Amino acid sequence: MTDVNPDQIGAGAPQPLEWRDGDMPYSTAFGDHFYCQTDGRLECGHVFLAGNGLPERWNGRQAFLIGELGFGTGLNFAETWRQWKLHRADGQHLHFISFELHPMRGEEIGRALSHWPEIDAEREALTAAWPQAPAGTVSLNLDAQTRLSVVCGRALDGVAAAKPGFDAWYLDGFAPSRNSDMWSEQLMRLVCEKSAAGGTFATYAAAGFVRRNLIAAGFAVERRQGFAGKREMLCGAKASPDQRTDQ
Repeated sequence: MTDVNPDQIGAGAPQPLEWRDGDMPYSTAFGDHFYCQTDGRLECGHVFLAGNGLPERWNGRQAFLIGELGFGTGLNFAETWRQWKLHRADGQHLHFISFELHPMRGEEIGRALSHWPEIDAEREALTAAWPQAPAGTVSLNLDAQTRLSVVCGRALDGVAAAKPGFDAWYLDGFAPSRNSDMWSEQLMRLVCEKSAAGGTFATYAAAGFVRRNLIAAGFAVERRQGFAGKREMLCGAKASPDQRTDQ
């Protein structure tokens, strides 16, 4: 399969994939894998959960709202849902809202997530509920305490239209060098504006322009050790006016 220009694919339309090493999806439009080749599930735990202080931060909270840029295979959601079920208390509610330009088909999600038996239950429930032709906003009440919403279309439009109050963000677009729109200062400002006081973000990306855009957007940014030998990742929190410097 030859590479495809992402600008030629309509917003909300599925993108062509290659499958590498069995069940690892590769985007020919963006020239990038959907997750870390070492172990995407463990990377989710290291970068997105730990980087946002989860599961500890949702302890004692009646409701918790996570935002994600780039739903992809649904791996981050599936692992987060697994952890949520392990740690939640009665009466707590999680809403996970993801923004995805090119939603995958249910069978593609199922194939990609089949690599990890640890999330078999989450994979089966997600793919059973996933619509045949996802469009608009896919809203799924997956159990009495867990809701998933996937906003199909451009992240800039979706985040701009979202209600504020996000407690944590997973910034998981394709590599900044291949998908710069997903890491623009304009989008990062919207992410910060939509975050609750003390809201956090985490990302595997550590490119200088990403860090600068996050700082300009209003986040206090911290560098941490990346996953699987990667030198750095970024995480941080919505800053008060006197905190808007790099840490």
